[in-house]
Amino acid sequence: MLTTRKTNRRQLILDEAAKLFKQKGFGGTSMRDLAREVGMEAASMYNHIKSKDEILDLICTRIAHTYISQLAEIEQTEASYADKVKALIRLHIRLMIEDGAAVSVANHDWKYLPEPQLTAFKDARKNYEKGFAALIEQGIAAGEFQPVNVSVALFTILSAVRWVELWYRPGRELSAEELEDHIITMLLTGLAK
Repeated sequence: MLTTRKTNRRQLILDEAAKLFKQKGFGGTSMRDLAREVGMEAASMYNHIKSKDEILDLICTRIAHTYISQLAEIEQTEASYADKVKALIRLHIRLMIEDGAAVSVANHDWKYLPEPQLTAFKDARKNYEKGFAALIEQGIAAGEFQPVNVSVALFTILSAVRWVELWYRPGRELSAEELEDHIITMLLTGLAK
């Protein structure tokens, strides 16, 4: 029971830290701010977490791991390359909707990670981008996609889905699934009729 409570408290700290980091930035958030948000004394938080750097590392690592493990699963499916790319786009949108604060931190505050975590995160990000690019490249070779520059296609897709964290709120005129469908249509088909 004590371990579960400690784990829940630790998760609460991580969740609230992600929200504060998104709102105020990593550098603009103090441990006192975080302690106030979770209803603890700052000194008590150190029973659950070592430092603000550890919090940032845990958030960034979890998000990177989610993307990488999902990519590995998608790569192993028998789906077409177009369907694999659609699945990755859905993953990005779904993560932003369900865990937007943490995704925002991983997208914006990763540069504050200390070494060696910074290098590990950058390597993980690079590997993910390479895997995503490989799917696009294979889709081009299979005739499923237009013969475009793979890097341009990759970074257009990744950039195009990042705005979701700023815009989407539950209750908008689109459900999460409708939003995914509209973005996929725009990215893979465009406006052309």
